[in-house]
Formats: sequence, C-alpha cells, structure tokens
Amino acid sequence: MNSENFSLSEKIVSTSYIRQGREARRSHEQLIRHLLEQGKCPEEGWSESTIELFLNELAVMDSNNFLGNCGVGEREGRVASSLVARRHYRLIHGIGRSGDIAAIQPKAAGSSLLNKLTNSVVLDILKLSGFEPVVVENVLEGDELRTDLEAVECKIKELGAENILCVHSTTSCFAPRVPDRLEELAALCAKHNIPHIVNNAYGVQSSKCMHLIQQGARIGRIDAFVQSLDKNFMVPVGGAIIAGFDESFIQEISKMYPGRASASPSLDVLITLLTLGASGYKKLLSDRKEMYLFLAQELKSLASAHRERLLHTPHNPISLAMSLDGLQADSDKAVTQLGSMLFTRQVSGARVIPLGKEQTISGHTFRGFMSHSEAYPCPYLNAASAVGITREDVTLCIKRLDKCLKTLKKEGNAAKNISAVLPLCQEETTEE
Repeated sequence: MNSENFSLSEKIVSTSYIRQGREARRSHEQLIRHLLEQGKCPEEGWSESTIELFLNELAVMDSNNFLGNCGVGEREGRVASSLVARRHYRLIHGIGRSGDIAAIQPKAAGSSLLNKLTNSVVLDILKLSGFEPVVVENVLEGDELRTDLEAVECKIKELGAENILCVHSTTSCFAPRVPDRLEELAALCAKHNIPHIVNNAYGVQSSKCMHLIQQGARIGRIDAFVQSLDKNFMVPVGGAIIAGFDESFIQEISKMYPGRASASPSLDVLITLLTLGASGYKKLLSDRKEMYLFLAQELKSLASAHRERLLHTPHNPISLAMSLDGLQADSDKAVTQLGSMLFTRQVSGARVIPLGKEQTISGHTFRGFMSHSEAYPCPYLNAASAVGITREDVTLCIKRLDKCLKTLKKEGNAAKNISAVLPLCQEETTEE
C-alpha cells in the first residue's frame, strides 16, 4: 500500500499497529530499492515474502494485468489456467520484441525490468569482463499481399538450389498480408529438393492455416512447421512446438539441442490442457471464429463511419486491417499518434502502420517495415481475433478507437482552421 492508503487504514485499525505494519513493508521496499539502484546480487538472500512482493509489483506493470485492458492482438498475455498464471506470478508477456530479444516490450514494463535486472545480477555473479537471408517481397493483389511465386522461382534459379539452406514461409501474418501459398511453395521445394520450414506461429487455432500445411505436405515438401505455445494454448511466452510429417527428421532436430531444456513450457501446456479438456479447447477455437466475424463487422462499421474501409483480406483467417487514409490526409503525425493514443488507453495488440518506415535487420533494409511491402498503398490499423479474445475486448477496443479517431479528426480540423485564419491576419497587419 502507498502512504495514503496506510493513512486511511489508521481510521479502521489502531494507528500504532498500522505504523508497525508500514515499517515492516518499508524494510521490504528498502531491499527492492537497493536492487534497483545497484543492479547487483544482494549480499544476503531475500525472504520469500520480499521476492513475492517484488514480483507482484512487477506483474501489475504488464498490460495483461491492467484494470480495464482490452487486447485485440495475437499475443495478449492470456492464460487459460489460473494455476499456470499464479506459477508465473502473472508475468506472461515474456521479453523482447520481434527481431530484438533485448528490446523493451511495450506491453510489459514489469517483465522488461525483470529481464534487465536479471541480466545485471547474473553479470555481477559471473564477472563477465553464417547464413545470409534472402528476402522475396510479396505482391499486391487487390488489398492483399500474397506470395510472389514467380519471384521465388527466379531467385532459386539465380542462387542455385544447392546453395539454399531452406525456404522459410509463414501462415501467421498481420493483414493485409495473408498466409503464404504453401501448396505452390511446397511443390517448388519438392521440385528443387530444397527443405521447407513453415512459421505457423499462431496457426494452430485456425483450421484454414492447418489445412494449408496439410495440403502442402500432401502435394509437395514441408519438413517442419513451428508454432508458439502462448499464442495457441494460452500459456506464458517462452515455448514452441516443432512438428513435421517425418518422425525421424523431428527426432534429429531434438538431438541437436545443446544440453537439457526447461520443463516449464511442457508443465504449463499440460496443466492448461488438463484444465480445459478437449471440449474446452474446441470451444475456444469455435469462440475465436465467432469473434473474428464480430470484430470484422464492428471494424467495418467503424471504418465506414470515419470514411475509411475494412481492407478486403479474405485469405487471412485471424488478422484484420482498417485503412487510415483520412487520418493520413489530416496530418502526417496523426497515424503514429493514433498508435500511442490507443496504447495509453490500454488497447493492446492493435498495430498502427504508417507509410515509409524503414528497419535494418541482419544487413537487410526493410522499406515499409511492418507493412510486409515496400510501398503499400495506404496506412492502416491491425486487429486480430486470437484464441481467448472476448466480446468485451472487441467492444472496448472499438469504443476507444472511435473516441481516438474523433479526437484526432477534431484536432486536425482545428489545425486547418488556424492555418486558414493566419494568412488573413497577416494581410490585415500588412495593410495597417
């Protein structure tokens, strides 16, 4: 409790007792303060009560524990089992960001702080004094970004099949990108004898994504497909499932792992599936499909009300996108401002994609970074109907998004009016 709450408590319980309790808590807080100040392993070990207090304080800083948070992304820190959640002190989001595991995770200030402190403490204890990715751009078909099969085949011929380690495709992507053409890619890989690995990050929850993998393996080559545990089974971030159609190949992968691995992901999934049962998990998948239709309907109505449109991406069964052309026209900064407004209003997972952003990863510069295209025609906003999403999540997201768009539009109109008045004022001043 903070000092104000302690003072209020004195009206209920004897002041002397409350003060004694306040001093006891202060001793815990002093240990935590020293850790934050020094970033070093404490000389004397902490009690369990201090550790639990600290972890709980960190956990409330993560967005999945915010009061009133509504998540419309594919990774929202949802956990199906309260037993698993308690085991992880509700620190569910994991650490890092795509492309940089050391980056601060915006949804998880507490988990990010935990990670930084852990690295610092371990460093104190320890006294610590390839391959080239070839990116093939997508091709625009209507609103959708789809696999450019002709470009893939040309690149295979250019590099030589014998020089290609594997083709890495994906089913999991943000609209307006849609799952890759797995059947055609699998056929190409079989034809040229190239291994084929599929990123199926959150595809288990989609029957359409799983069907694409089955068909690809049936008519061509898919060596393995990899999926996240947190995205598909509602457990904390940190585990994945590698699956394939050749048991011996999967066994060879398991033999490559250096040393032992943590049992934590297996324990979390086992607890969760035993909690849900097969019928419970099937219901989650059914509910997700229903929420996808509801989210699409609500986004379409909202887009229409703001003279935007829901992008037509029927091949993406999880993610949706809404254009932000009008917002871009009002102000160059309005699009990125929308993203920060939504985040501060506890709408997590909704990605706002402006035009022209660049990012360099492993020596390759991605133009139009996060939009899956060097020149997508419009800025847009993403929302996803992932397993565990609720009607309340969607309703709150739409309500808050509507308010943000109205605020930005009002600010944009005000700025235009000011710019229209200024030349007149200047002219009157000149005449005087």
